[in-house]
Amino acid sequence: MKYWAHETAVIDPGSSIGDYTRIWHFSHIMPGCVIGERCNLGQNVVVMPEVVIGNNVKIQNNVSIYTGVVCEDDVFLGPSMVFTNVINPRSAIVRKHEYQKTLVRKGASIGANATIICGNTIGEYALIGAGTVITKDVKPYALVIGNPGRQVGWVSEYGHQLEFNEKGMAICPESKQVYRLENEQVKKNGQ
Repeated sequence: MKYWAHETAVIDPGSSIGDYTRIWHFSHIMPGCVIGERCNLGQNVVVMPEVVIGNNVKIQNNVSIYTGVVCEDDVFLGPSMVFTNVINPRSAIVRKHEYQKTLVRKGASIGANATIICGNTIGEYALIGAGTVITKDVKPYALVIGNPGRQVGWVSEYGHQLEFNEKGMAICPESKQVYRLENEQVKKNGQ
């Protein structure tokens, strides 16, 4: 099976879209982008040239993914969240040669109306709260909220806040996976 696109979506020639991906109303997929398998792109999503989107990525309504962004597998992008790709944009000055890379690592989730300033990496399974503004790199499994974003805790791969005991161990209440905290880094047992 190939991908499915709503009749109002615009798919430019030269893009690569994986099997079982669904593209909804009024979305625009530009040439030179790569979208993996089993993705879901909501209404009014724009994917610019050279963007790379992994497999099983969920992109909610009203998200624009600009050149320079890479989203690995299993990423969630909440409604109306924002990526940037230039630090000091000006309408009258062309800065396409200044696009900065932004990497969203496997399993990370970005909440509704969050803003990700370009040039940063969001770590694996990190959870960015709604409305948060990310101005620096985010550690794997970090829970980050606010403007500017600040880390307030840690989350499991299932998105539950982790409570570490005095030995630096925590258990996800849903998956029962065990995590350890060492030197301000979280790792799942077996990693």
